[in-house]
Amino acid sequence: MKGNIVLIGFMGVGKGRTARCLADQTGMFALDCDDLIESYANKRIRTIFSEDGEPAFRELEKKAARWLEKNVNASVISTGGGFVNVENIKAIGTVVYLHSDFDSIIKSIKSHPNAEKKIKKRPLLQDMEAARKLYNTRLPIYRRVADVEVFMADRPVARVAEEIVERVKMLKLKKS
Repeated sequence: MKGNIVLIGFMGVGKGRTARCLADQTGMFALDCDDLIESYANKRIRTIFSEDGEPAFRELEKKAARWLEKNVNASVISTGGGFVNVENIKAIGTVVYLHSDFDSIIKSIKSHPNAEKKIKKRPLLQDMEAARKLYNTRLPIYRRVADVEVFMADRPVARVAEEIVERVKMLKLKKS
């Protein structure tokens, strides 16, 4: 392991804010995969989806995953919801699944001051029934890939970050 913590979970669950809090608590760097992809492609995610399609975006995710594996150490990495499907995810670091039920995720997004913008920037949230189906499809994948699962709904992000630190330490002790 490279000392990285890789946060996975459904879009809108809070991976980015958890990564920033976790980085603050641990002194690690926080990296956002979607930001890396946007920087590399010089396009917004929604533009990549609309102009190039989802398969092109997934190829960029794979490229970002290879770069993370080769170049990043001791960092907290927040990923997009579909990043769980990259083949080398376990080689990047300890995988932590941030879990919440679908309705709680949508409620959280809709209660955000910039809710409209948050929904608009997520192409796969434009159709809520399709999004719910995607959530149900991904749930067992998240659980299968994760080294650790942490429940998110209605919990302060600082407490979630503390739990991640505790659980990752325990996991490493068990492996040594």
